[in-house]
Amino acid sequence: MKKLIGPFSEILTLSGLALNGAINDDQLEVIPGGGVIVENGKIVATGDFESLRLANPELPLEKIEGEQVLLPGFIDCHTHICFAGSRAKDYSLRIQGKTYLEIAKSGGGIWDSVTQTRAAGLPKLVELLEQRVQRHLADGVTTIEIKSGYGLDVSNELKMLRAIKEIALTTVADLIPTCLAAHLLPKDFEGSQVEYLDHVLADLLPLVKAEDLANRVDIFIEESAFDRKASVPYLLAAKALGFEITVHADQFTTSGLEVAIEVGAVSADHLEASTEREAALLKGTETVAVVLPGASLGLGMQYAPARKLLDAGACLAIASDWNPGSAPMGDLLMQAAVMSAAEKLCTAEVFAGLTFRAAKALGLKDRGTLTEGMLADMQAYPCSDYREILYHQGKIKPGMVWKNGTIV
Repeated sequence: MKKLIGPFSEILTLSGLALNGAINDDQLEVIPGGGVIVENGKIVATGDFESLRLANPELPLEKIEGEQVLLPGFIDCHTHICFAGSRAKDYSLRIQGKTYLEIAKSGGGIWDSVTQTRAAGLPKLVELLEQRVQRHLADGVTTIEIKSGYGLDVSNELKMLRAIKEIALTTVADLIPTCLAAHLLPKDFEGSQVEYLDHVLADLLPLVKAEDLANRVDIFIEESAFDRKASVPYLLAAKALGFEITVHADQFTTSGLEVAIEVGAVSADHLEASTEREAALLKGTETVAVVLPGASLGLGMQYAPARKLLDAGACLAIASDWNPGSAPMGDLLMQAAVMSAAEKLCTAEVFAGLTFRAAKALGLKDRGTLTEGMLADMQAYPCSDYREILYHQGKIKPGMVWKNGTIV
Protein backbone atom coordinates (compact mmCIF):
# COMPACT_ATOMS: atom_id res chain seq x y z
CA MET A 1 0.00 0.00 0.00
CA LYS A 2 1.20 3.49 -0.87
CA LYS A 3 1.03 6.06 1.94
CA LEU A 4 2.38 9.40 3.11
CA ILE A 5 4.10 9.56 6.52
CA GLY A 6 4.58 12.88 8.29
CA PRO A 7 4.96 15.65 9.09
CA PHE A 8 8.38 15.41 10.74
CA SER A 9 10.16 18.34 12.36
CA GLU A 10 13.18 17.38 10.26
CA ILE A 11 14.17 14.58 7.93
CA LEU A 12 17.88 13.77 7.74
CA THR A 13 18.11 11.89 4.45
CA LEU A 14 21.90 11.30 4.41
CA SER A 15 21.63 11.65 0.65
CA GLY A 16 24.57 12.72 -1.49
CA LEU A 17 27.31 12.01 1.04
CA ALA A 18 30.55 10.32 0.00
CA LEU A 19 31.17 6.68 0.81
CA ASN A 20 34.80 7.35 1.66
CA GLY A 21 36.71 9.85 3.72
CA ALA A 22 35.86 12.85 5.84
CA ILE A 23 32.55 14.67 5.43
CA ASN A 24 31.04 17.62 7.29
CA ASP A 25 27.69 18.71 8.63
CA ASP A 26 27.29 21.41 5.99
CA GLN A 27 26.81 18.59 3.47
CA LEU A 28 23.79 17.13 5.28
CA GLU A 29 20.44 17.34 3.53
CA VAL A 30 17.94 18.40 6.20
CA ILE A 31 14.28 18.72 5.20
CA PRO A 32 12.27 20.81 7.70
CA GLY A 33 8.60 19.90 7.95
CA GLY A 34 9.27 16.83 5.86
CA GLY A 35 7.26 13.83 4.75
CA VAL A 36 7.98 10.43 3.18
CA ILE A 37 5.93 8.53 0.62
CA VAL A 38 6.30 4.76 1.01
CA GLU A 39 5.07 1.91 -1.20
CA ASN A 40 5.76 -1.82 -1.00
CA GLY A 41 8.37 -1.34 1.69
CA LYS A 42 10.40 1.20 -0.25
CA ILE A 43 10.72 4.96 -0.32
CA VAL A 44 9.01 6.63 -3.27
CA ALA A 45 9.79 10.23 -2.34
CA THR A 46 10.95 12.48 0.48
CA GLY A 47 10.32 16.21 0.63
CA ASP A 48 8.25 18.98 2.10
CA PHE A 49 5.23 17.38 3.75
CA GLU A 50 2.64 19.91 2.60
CA SER A 51 3.92 19.81 -0.98
CA LEU A 52 3.79 16.01 -1.03
CA ARG A 53 0.27 16.09 0.40
CA LEU A 54 -1.01 18.59 -2.15
CA ALA A 55 0.53 16.63 -5.01
CA ASN A 56 -0.88 13.31 -3.73
CA PRO A 57 -4.28 14.07 -2.13
CA GLU A 58 -5.50 10.50 -2.63
CA LEU A 59 -2.82 8.93 -0.45
CA PRO A 60 -3.70 7.64 3.01
CA LEU A 61 -1.86 9.53 5.73
CA GLU A 62 0.16 8.07 8.58
CA LYS A 63 0.13 11.18 10.72
CA ILE A 64 3.02 12.02 13.02
CA GLU A 65 2.19 13.98 16.16
CA GLY A 66 4.59 16.27 17.98
CA GLU A 67 8.25 16.97 17.35
CA GLN A 68 10.06 14.13 15.60
CA VAL A 69 13.33 13.93 13.65
CA LEU A 70 13.50 11.14 11.07
CA LEU A 71 16.69 9.20 10.26
CA PRO A 72 17.43 6.01 8.35
CA GLY A 73 17.41 2.88 10.48
CA PHE A 74 20.81 2.03 11.92
CA ILE A 75 22.82 -0.90 10.57
CA ASP A 76 24.96 -2.75 13.12
CA CYS A 77 27.53 -4.50 10.94
CA HIS A 78 29.42 -6.36 13.69
CA THR A 79 27.81 -8.21 16.61
CA HIS A 80 28.16 -11.46 18.55
CA ILE A 81 24.68 -11.53 20.07
CA CYS A 82 24.08 -15.26 19.64
CA PHE A 83 25.50 -16.59 22.91
CA ALA A 84 24.58 -18.04 26.28
CA GLY A 85 25.87 -17.15 29.71
CA SER A 86 27.66 -14.18 31.25
CA ARG A 87 31.24 -13.01 31.52
CA ALA A 88 30.72 -10.74 34.55
CA LYS A 89 33.68 -12.47 36.21
CA ASP A 90 35.93 -11.38 33.34
CA TYR A 91 34.74 -7.80 33.70
CA SER A 92 35.37 -7.84 37.44
CA LEU A 93 38.94 -9.05 36.86
CA ARG A 94 39.47 -6.48 34.12
CA ILE A 95 38.53 -3.53 36.33
CA GLN A 96 40.91 -4.94 38.93
CA GLY A 97 43.70 -4.51 36.39
CA LYS A 98 43.93 -7.85 34.57
CA THR A 99 44.40 -7.63 30.78
CA TYR A 100 42.23 -9.29 28.15
CA LEU A 101 45.02 -11.73 27.29
CA GLU A 102 45.75 -12.54 30.95
CA ILE A 103 42.08 -13.35 31.54
CA ALA A 104 41.95 -15.52 28.44
CA LYS A 105 45.06 -17.48 29.49
CA SER A 106 43.58 -18.10 32.94
CA GLY A 107 40.43 -19.77 31.57
CA GLY A 108 38.20 -16.78 30.93
CA GLY A 109 37.73 -14.94 27.69
CA ILE A 110 36.17 -16.35 24.56
CA TRP A 111 36.57 -19.96 25.70
CA ASP A 112 34.34 -19.30 28.70
CA SER A 113 31.57 -18.19 26.34
CA VAL A 114 32.22 -21.23 24.16
CA THR A 115 31.68 -23.52 27.15
CA GLN A 116 28.44 -21.79 28.15
CA THR A 117 27.10 -21.61 24.60
CA ARG A 118 27.86 -25.25 23.90
CA ALA A 119 25.90 -26.18 27.03
CA ALA A 120 22.81 -24.30 25.84
CA GLY A 121 20.29 -26.07 23.63
CA LEU A 122 19.01 -24.58 20.39
CA PRO A 123 15.69 -23.40 21.96
CA LYS A 124 17.58 -21.49 24.67
CA LEU A 125 19.89 -19.85 22.14
CA VAL A 126 16.88 -18.84 20.04
CA GLU A 127 15.15 -17.35 23.08
CA LEU A 128 18.19 -15.29 24.12
CA LEU A 129 18.92 -14.15 20.59
CA GLU A 130 15.35 -13.02 20.03
CA GLN A 131 15.49 -10.84 23.15
CA ARG A 132 18.66 -9.10 21.96
CA VAL A 133 17.38 -8.62 18.42
CA GLN A 134 14.18 -7.05 19.70
CA ARG A 135 16.09 -4.71 21.99
CA HIS A 136 18.28 -3.59 19.10
CA LEU A 137 15.23 -3.09 16.90
CA ALA A 138 13.56 -0.94 19.55
CA ASP A 139 16.72 1.19 19.55
CA GLY A 140 16.38 1.85 15.82
CA VAL A 141 18.74 -0.88 14.54
CA THR A 142 16.88 -2.40 11.62
CA THR A 143 19.71 -4.50 10.12
CA ILE A 144 21.93 -6.62 12.38
CA GLU A 145 24.98 -8.68 11.48
CA ILE A 146 25.39 -11.67 13.83
CA LYS A 147 28.44 -13.93 14.10
CA SER A 148 28.82 -17.50 15.23
CA GLY A 149 32.13 -18.27 16.94
CA TYR A 150 31.12 -19.53 20.38
CA GLY A 151 30.63 -23.08 19.14
CA LEU A 152 34.05 -23.86 17.65
CA ASP A 153 33.13 -27.34 16.54
CA VAL A 154 30.93 -28.44 13.66
CA SER A 155 27.76 -29.24 15.60
CA ASN A 156 27.82 -26.15 17.82
CA GLU A 157 28.74 -23.72 15.04
CA LEU A 158 25.80 -25.11 13.06
CA LYS A 159 23.59 -24.77 16.15
CA MET A 160 24.43 -21.08 16.41
CA LEU A 161 23.87 -20.39 12.73
CA ARG A 162 20.58 -22.31 12.81
CA ALA A 163 19.45 -20.17 15.74
CA ILE A 164 20.19 -17.03 13.74
CA LYS A 165 18.30 -18.42 10.75
CA GLU A 166 15.31 -19.35 12.92
CA ILE A 167 15.01 -15.84 14.37
CA ALA A 168 15.51 -14.30 10.93
CA LEU A 169 12.26 -15.98 9.89
CA THR A 170 10.26 -14.44 12.74
CA THR A 171 11.72 -10.97 13.38
CA VAL A 172 11.10 -7.99 11.11
CA ALA A 173 14.73 -6.92 11.49
CA ASP A 174 17.11 -8.11 8.78
CA LEU A 175 19.72 -10.48 10.20
CA ILE A 176 23.01 -11.03 8.36
CA PRO A 177 24.79 -14.21 9.60
CA THR A 178 28.57 -14.61 9.55
CA CYS A 179 30.49 -17.82 10.24
CA LEU A 180 33.25 -17.06 12.76
CA ALA A 181 34.38 -20.62 13.39
CA ALA A 182 37.90 -19.13 13.31
CA HIS A 183 37.36 -17.14 16.51
CA LEU A 184 40.25 -18.93 18.23
CA LEU A 185 41.90 -22.35 18.20
CA PRO A 186 39.62 -24.56 20.35
CA LYS A 187 41.26 -25.94 23.47
CA ASP A 188 39.79 -29.36 22.71
CA PHE A 189 41.14 -29.53 19.14
CA GLU A 190 44.26 -31.67 18.84
CA GLY A 191 46.20 -29.99 16.09
CA SER A 192 47.72 -26.79 14.80
CA GLN A 193 46.06 -23.59 13.63
CA VAL A 194 46.41 -24.70 10.02
CA GLU A 195 44.94 -28.13 10.76
CA TYR A 196 41.94 -26.59 12.52
CA LEU A 197 41.29 -24.13 9.69
CA ASP A 198 41.57 -26.97 7.16
CA HIS A 199 39.00 -28.86 9.25
CA VAL A 200 36.63 -25.87 9.10
CA LEU A 201 37.09 -25.62 5.33
CA ALA A 202 36.51 -29.32 4.74
CA ASP A 203 33.91 -30.23 7.35
CA LEU A 204 31.96 -27.11 8.32
CA LEU A 205 31.80 -24.57 5.52
CA PRO A 206 30.31 -27.00 2.96
CA LEU A 207 27.45 -27.67 5.43
CA VAL A 208 27.00 -23.94 6.01
CA LYS A 209 26.64 -23.53 2.25
CA ALA A 210 24.34 -26.53 1.87
CA GLU A 211 21.92 -25.23 4.53
CA ASP A 212 22.25 -21.62 3.36
CA LEU A 213 23.23 -20.56 6.88
CA ALA A 214 25.70 -17.80 5.95
CA ASN A 215 27.55 -16.36 3.00
CA ARG A 216 30.17 -14.54 5.07
CA VAL A 217 33.29 -15.87 6.83
CA ASP A 218 35.30 -14.06 9.51
CA ILE A 219 38.57 -14.77 11.33
CA PHE A 220 40.24 -13.27 14.42
CA ILE A 221 43.87 -12.46 13.61
CA GLU A 222 45.63 -11.89 16.92
CA GLU A 223 48.14 -13.37 19.38
CA SER A 224 45.37 -15.23 21.20
CA ALA A 225 43.74 -16.50 18.01
CA PHE A 226 45.21 -17.00 14.50
CA ASP A 227 48.39 -15.69 12.94
CA ARG A 228 48.84 -14.12 9.55
CA LYS A 229 50.52 -17.17 8.03
CA ALA A 230 47.57 -19.44 8.81
CA SER A 231 44.89 -16.84 8.05
CA VAL A 232 45.70 -15.90 4.45
CA PRO A 233 45.26 -19.35 2.84
CA TYR A 234 42.13 -19.96 4.94
CA LEU A 235 40.51 -16.74 3.82
CA LEU A 236 41.45 -17.26 0.18
CA ALA A 237 40.05 -20.81 0.31
CA ALA A 238 36.81 -19.59 1.90
CA LYS A 239 36.56 -16.91 -0.76
CA ALA A 240 37.02 -19.57 -3.45
CA LEU A 241 34.07 -21.44 -1.90
CA GLY A 242 31.92 -18.35 -2.56
CA PHE A 243 31.99 -16.67 0.85
CA GLU A 244 32.46 -12.97 1.41
CA ILE A 245 35.37 -12.28 3.74
CA THR A 246 35.70 -10.05 6.78
CA VAL A 247 38.48 -9.90 9.37
CA HIS A 248 38.85 -9.13 13.09
CA ALA A 249 41.95 -6.98 12.61
CA ASP A 250 44.45 -4.95 14.65
CA GLN A 251 42.65 -5.15 17.99
CA PHE A 252 45.79 -5.51 20.12
CA THR A 253 48.56 -5.88 17.52
CA THR A 254 48.87 -5.01 13.85
CA SER A 255 48.96 -7.28 10.74
CA GLY A 256 45.26 -8.13 10.48
CA LEU A 257 44.39 -5.06 8.42
CA GLU A 258 47.14 -5.90 5.94
CA VAL A 259 45.70 -9.40 5.60
CA ALA A 260 42.20 -7.99 5.07
CA ILE A 261 43.43 -5.80 2.23
CA GLU A 262 45.56 -8.60 0.74
CA VAL A 263 42.61 -11.00 0.48
CA GLY A 264 40.08 -8.35 -0.59
CA ALA A 265 37.97 -8.48 2.55
CA VAL A 266 34.76 -6.44 2.57
CA SER A 267 35.75 -5.06 5.97
CA ALA A 268 38.46 -4.95 8.60
CA ASP A 269 36.95 -4.64 12.06
CA HIS A 270 38.38 -3.33 15.36
CA LEU A 271 41.60 -1.45 14.36
CA GLU A 272 42.32 -0.15 17.87
CA ALA A 273 46.03 -0.88 17.33
CA SER A 274 46.15 0.60 13.82
CA THR A 275 48.47 3.54 13.22
CA GLU A 276 48.75 6.14 10.47
CA ARG A 277 50.69 3.55 8.47
CA GLU A 278 47.79 1.07 8.53
CA ALA A 279 45.25 3.83 7.87
CA ALA A 280 47.13 4.84 4.74
CA LEU A 281 46.89 1.28 3.41
CA LEU A 282 43.11 1.56 3.19
CA LYS A 283 43.13 4.45 0.73
CA GLY A 284 41.89 3.35 -2.68
CA THR A 285 40.70 -0.06 -1.47
CA GLU A 286 37.14 -1.34 -1.18
CA THR A 287 37.73 -2.63 2.36
CA VAL A 288 35.58 -0.82 4.93
CA ALA A 289 37.16 0.15 8.26
CA VAL A 290 34.71 -0.89 11.00
CA VAL A 291 35.41 0.63 14.40
CA LEU A 292 33.94 -0.84 17.58
CA PRO A 293 33.76 1.72 20.40
CA GLY A 294 31.88 -0.73 22.62
CA ALA A 295 34.98 -2.92 22.84
CA SER A 296 37.13 0.06 23.79
CA LEU A 297 34.67 1.00 26.53
CA GLY A 298 34.37 -2.56 27.78
CA LEU A 299 38.11 -3.20 27.80
CA GLY A 300 39.15 0.25 29.00
CA MET A 301 41.48 0.75 26.04
CA GLN A 302 42.00 3.35 23.33
CA TYR A 303 39.47 3.82 20.55
CA ALA A 304 40.33 2.89 17.00
CA PRO A 305 41.86 5.99 15.36
CA ALA A 306 38.61 6.91 13.62
CA ARG A 307 39.65 10.47 12.84
CA LYS A 308 42.90 9.35 11.23
CA LEU A 309 41.09 6.65 9.25
CA LEU A 310 38.62 9.15 7.83
CA ASP A 311 41.30 11.70 7.05
CA ALA A 312 43.27 8.98 5.26
CA GLY A 313 40.25 8.42 2.98
CA ALA A 314 38.78 5.27 4.50
CA CYS A 315 35.13 4.29 4.41
CA LEU A 316 34.42 4.23 8.16
CA ALA A 317 31.55 2.26 9.67
CA ILE A 318 30.67 2.14 13.38
CA ALA A 319 29.35 -1.05 14.98
CA SER A 320 28.58 -2.22 18.52
CA ASP A 321 30.60 -5.46 18.78
CA TRP A 322 27.86 -6.48 21.25
CA ASN A 323 29.24 -9.61 22.90
CA PRO A 324 29.35 -11.18 26.37
CA GLY A 325 33.01 -10.42 27.02
CA SER A 326 34.56 -7.21 25.74
CA ALA A 327 31.40 -5.29 24.72
CA PRO A 328 28.44 -6.39 26.86
CA MET A 329 26.52 -3.09 26.74
CA GLY A 330 25.33 -3.29 23.14
CA ASP A 331 24.04 0.30 22.96
CA LEU A 332 25.14 1.31 19.47
CA LEU A 333 24.08 4.96 19.56
CA MET A 334 25.58 5.66 22.97
CA GLN A 335 28.89 4.08 21.99
CA ALA A 336 29.06 6.03 18.74
CA ALA A 337 28.17 9.31 20.46
CA VAL A 338 30.80 8.91 23.17
CA MET A 339 33.50 7.92 20.67
CA SER A 340 32.63 10.86 18.44
CA ALA A 341 33.48 13.26 21.27
CA ALA A 342 36.85 11.57 21.85
CA GLU A 343 37.76 11.14 18.18
CA LYS A 344 36.21 14.42 16.95
CA LEU A 345 33.80 12.90 14.44
CA CYS A 346 31.09 15.28 13.28
CA THR A 347 27.40 14.37 13.20
CA ALA A 348 27.49 13.61 9.47
CA GLU A 349 30.39 11.18 9.92
CA VAL A 350 28.74 9.39 12.83
CA PHE A 351 25.38 8.93 11.13
CA ALA A 352 27.08 7.91 7.87
CA GLY A 353 29.03 5.30 9.84
CA LEU A 354 25.84 3.93 11.36
CA THR A 355 23.89 3.77 8.11
CA PHE A 356 25.00 3.69 4.48
CA ARG A 357 28.70 3.14 5.23
CA ALA A 358 27.78 0.27 7.53
CA ALA A 359 25.61 -1.08 4.71
CA LYS A 360 28.70 -1.16 2.48
CA ALA A 361 30.50 -3.27 5.09
CA LEU A 362 27.74 -5.86 4.60
CA GLY A 363 27.58 -5.53 0.83
CA LEU A 364 24.09 -3.99 0.99
CA LYS A 365 23.11 -1.28 -1.50
CA ASP A 366 19.39 -0.97 -0.77
CA ARG A 367 19.41 0.83 2.60
CA GLY A 368 21.08 3.51 4.68
CA THR A 369 19.62 6.68 3.16
CA LEU A 370 16.08 8.07 2.94
CA THR A 371 16.01 8.36 -0.82
CA GLU A 372 13.89 7.05 -3.67
CA GLY A 373 14.15 3.30 -4.18
CA MET A 374 15.74 2.53 -0.83
CA LEU A 375 14.15 0.35 1.85
CA ALA A 376 11.84 2.34 4.12
CA ASP A 377 13.87 1.42 7.21
CA MET A 378 13.45 4.49 9.41
CA GLN A 379 13.50 5.77 12.98
CA ALA A 380 12.13 8.96 14.55
CA TYR A 381 13.51 10.72 17.62
CA PRO A 382 11.36 12.93 19.89
CA CYS A 383 13.15 16.23 19.26
CA SER A 384 13.06 19.08 16.75
CA ASP A 385 16.78 19.34 15.89
CA TYR A 386 18.86 16.39 14.65
CA ARG A 387 21.85 17.64 16.65
CA GLU A 388 20.04 16.78 19.88
CA ILE A 389 20.50 13.06 19.19
CA LEU A 390 24.29 12.91 19.65
CA TYR A 391 24.24 15.76 22.15
CA HIS A 392 22.40 13.54 24.63
CA GLN A 393 24.90 10.73 23.99
CA GLY A 394 22.39 7.96 23.52
CA LYS A 395 19.88 8.91 26.21
CA ILE A 396 17.32 9.95 23.58
CA LYS A 397 15.95 6.79 21.99
CA PRO A 398 13.70 6.56 18.93
CA GLY A 399 10.02 6.72 19.75
CA MET A 400 9.06 5.14 16.42
CA VAL A 401 10.82 2.61 14.22
CA TRP A 402 9.73 1.45 10.76
CA LYS A 403 10.93 -1.65 8.90
CA ASN A 404 10.04 -1.79 5.23
CA GLY A 405 7.62 1.08 5.79
CA THR A 406 5.68 -0.60 8.60
CA ILE A 407 5.93 0.78 12.10
CA VAL A 408 7.22 -1.76 14.60
